[in-house]
Amino acid sequence: MEGPLAVNVKPESFDIPDFGKIYVSGAVTGLGLAEDSKFPGDRSALADVSNAQVFIQKVDGAFQFFIQAGAYSLPSLGAGYVTSGTMTTNTYGPLPQAFVKFVSGNFSIEAGKLPTLCGAEYTFTFENMNIFRGLLWNQENAVNRGVQANYTAGPVALSLSWNDGYYSNRYNWLSGAATWTINSSNTLEFMAMGNMGTTDYGTFVTPLYLNNQSNMDNLIYSYTSGAWIAQPYLQYGVTKTGAAIGIPKASSTTGFGLLMNYAVPNTSFNLAGRVEYESSSGNATDGSVNLLYGPDSKAWSFTFTPTYQVGVLFTRAEISVVQASSITRGMALGPTGTNREQTRFAIETGILF
Repeated sequence: MEGPLAVNVKPESFDIPDFGKIYVSGAVTGLGLAEDSKFPGDRSALADVSNAQVFIQKVDGAFQFFIQAGAYSLPSLGAGYVTSGTMTTNTYGPLPQAFVKFVSGNFSIEAGKLPTLCGAEYTFTFENMNIFRGLLWNQENAVNRGVQANYTAGPVALSLSWNDGYYSNRYNWLSGAATWTINSSNTLEFMAMGNMGTTDYGTFVTPLYLNNQSNMDNLIYSYTSGAWIAQPYLQYGVTKTGAAIGIPKASSTTGFGLLMNYAVPNTSFNLAGRVEYESSSGNATDGSVNLLYGPDSKAWSFTFTPTYQVGVLFTRAEISVVQASSITRGMALGPTGTNREQTRFAIETGILF
């Protein structure tokens, strides 16, 4: 979790003789939103369950595990809102993350349905500074089926994963991350991943163009000091050429994001914000595929999310704006894909038990 929300520091736990301690926690949250420039199938206002999940885990000893079960929505900027029932059914199912982990000193290996190494924002709403994930998150994958090895040497942490990329069930992706903890306030991470082959199909959860990227790279800097968290990051992705998979020309996206949070002193309030800019390559006549709002399109976003949490209870509100330019008509915002701007208001409240 990346502030400002905090997990329950005293979750339920059970001691199993000769096995160890099992922790049980969870998130039950509801969301309401209002928007203009609604996408086809969206409503101008709606309410939904954003999380109804339970987490069961063992976090010490040589053998560890994590199980996450329940329903969830995955709201993001610049895209239509999909309700939790539909999202759960059509993405990662009622068991979105589950893996076993074996630990030996500074080395560990884990296998199962793993959280991605990609990006500065996480998959589920309660893990992030903002309710809606950003434009850059829309380019990233979220859950990988595969195996991941981790090694820590002093201030440096390394991870390497062989997985199925954008949940394709085809194990042809390689992901790696290197994190340098400079000191208690500063961290620098580089992440790179790519499809080592080709995948000739796409689904709702496995976008054809994104799942056939030759590389998706992140450079993420994190600063934490006192009341402040600041996290700027760069992202670059390239979709490879492949006539057999309907990609006549390699296309790319380049993005910059800045996430920030300020914990108001002596209160239970946090003020979180995010700004982003993203651009895509090509033009409408050179065979480039659509990775944003048409080839050569660009977009920026702004999000502001004040948050209040007392114990396991929280409430947060949000306003966000997305503005696109150089769009291809029919591929942008609104009911006909011709709008250039969307504003959303949202509120999320719940319990992290």
